[in-house]
Amino acid sequence: MQLKRFTNWCICVALLLSGMASSCQKDATDSEIARQQAVVKADSAIAKSSPGNYLALSGTLIIRVQDSTYKFDAATDSIAFVNMNVGDDKYFGVTAINKDHTMSFGLSSKGMAATDVTRGIEGSQLILRPDAMHTQQYSLTRFTETGDAGNIKLTDYRRDTVLAKGSFFTFLAKDDKEGSPFYRVEGKFDLKIKK
Repeated sequence: MQLKRFTNWCICVALLLSGMASSCQKDATDSEIARQQAVVKADSAIAKSSPGNYLALSGTLIIRVQDSTYKFDAATDSIAFVNMNVGDDKYFGVTAINKDHTMSFGLSSKGMAATDVTRGIEGSQLILRPDAMHTQQYSLTRFTETGDAGNIKLTDYRRDTVLAKGSFFTFLAKDDKEGSPFYRVEGKFDLKIKK
């Protein structure tokens, strides 16, 4: 059980790092052409390390937790759809970090991404840092039972201009202690790879 949670944690960290790496590429661009070139370059770098990873050129990722809604916009923030291999297992997910690096999100599921597929959540994390002195972190708790962590539903994947479109829900806690309250987190994404 500990190994499975560690693997899930590693996947979420990898998803967040992919988003952070691609965000640095976006910060350096001013014009639309330069931004598109940076996206292609970031996609190439990500693809070399793990094929099948793509940085969204446009689109949004919206997350709702408790009474708050958080939005990532690929026009300014970095949102990536990633596919990974960990040993013999395959995972896919969404990762995002905003331009100011004050908010990041990662979500992963076991299996292969495809249109009209629904899979259980394997790992997720939302980090909010409104200022240098405060950080709030929501993570998938290790105290959920298998199959009780929510799911991700892809309604469209890698077709025409669509990178990935779908919705998800999961349950995240502010700490990983038994009996800690956890919160239902819902979201949707509509990501484009071309305009």
